[in-house]
Amino acid sequence: MKHHAMIAMLGAALIASACARPVPQQIVGDPYANSGNVAIYQGDVGAGSLGGTATAEYFRNTVGDTVIFPIDQTTLTAEARTVLTRQATWLKENTGFTASVAGHADEKGTREFNLALGARRANSVQEYLIAQGVESGRIRTNTFGKERPLEVCSTEICFAKNRRAQTVVSPGAGT
Repeated sequence: MKHHAMIAMLGAALIASACARPVPQQIVGDPYANSGNVAIYQGDVGAGSLGGTATAEYFRNTVGDTVIFPIDQTTLTAEARTVLTRQATWLKENTGFTASVAGHADEKGTREFNLALGARRANSVQEYLIAQGVESGRIRTNTFGKERPLEVCSTEICFAKNRRAQTVVSPGAGT
């Protein structure tokens, strides 16, 4: 019986010491930056570090579900890579969720051009998430081109909101 009590005390001490750790800084090499820069994620990267945040609503509102692209581009901006690094961390910690990345474009251009552009944007996001360690089988992509704008408009500010890729998470067959 003494042996079991000693193991329980050792386990409790390990748990307490793990909780007292300072938050580590994870440096993430970014193969898409083309400049040798790195994105830094400030936070605990251990399992469950988001503490009860395994909901699609938390992902959408806190992690961030949308990245914006420059006109006619599929290159990830620094801001987009920051959001996607948070998405990758959340997805790695919440393996019971799958992700669907939808690529979108503004209203300019032909339907075919915008469908292809949306597909390339979704693929850029998927490739980045995979490079950050998310299993490829948990991410699927689709494109809506200009068919589902956030806003219907004729100003550049409004067009910019529609040049996006949106990641939607849902509980499903995780790995």
